[in-house]
Amino acid sequence: MSLYKTILTRRSIRQFKPEAVSREILKKIVNSARLAPSGANLQPLEYIVVDEEGPRKQVFPCLRWAAYIVPEGNPKPGHEPVAYIVVLVNSRVRDKEYERDVGAAVENMILTAWEEGVGSCWIASAERNKIQKILNIPIDYKIDSVLAVGYPDEEPLVEDKKDSIKYWKDKKGRLHVPKRKLRDILHYNGF
Repeated sequence: MSLYKTILTRRSIRQFKPEAVSREILKKIVNSARLAPSGANLQPLEYIVVDEEGPRKQVFPCLRWAAYIVPEGNPKPGHEPVAYIVVLVNSRVRDKEYERDVGAAVENMILTAWEEGVGSCWIASAERNKIQKILNIPIDYKIDSVLAVGYPDEEPLVEDKKDSIKYWKDKKGRLHVPKRKLRDILHYNGF
């Protein structure tokens, strides 16, 4: 699949098949984050892959899913992610202005995962203190976000934004995601 097609077809996934993602693929996903741009090339980001059942089950209730459609947007029992990638900022390396690094790294992971047929959901709403304790993360590391991953068990549909940006589920349970039209956001040579 071309990179552009990967971008066009990627959606956030919140329902997953109960099928493990190999460590080889998880390693590839994190490696793509490692190679993302980093301000001043400081590289303050590190990652914890959580793919064992015990820690996964402890992390799951610490995450908040799809605020517009709670609880319908939450993974149903048996459809939870099979792995998480916790994005850490080493505050000894950089304690502020790391957000662009995170954005570039996570987007690389999302696209690499999708190229492998693995869905993902980038989660910023989390109980960081609990996750820090569960995973024994040192205090000089900040949890920025968590990427939930697994093979998709849903097919969200993109549609043109009309009145609202809020995503929603139809009567069949399919997620609809409004996006602004290209003609509404693209400007040439000035506004």
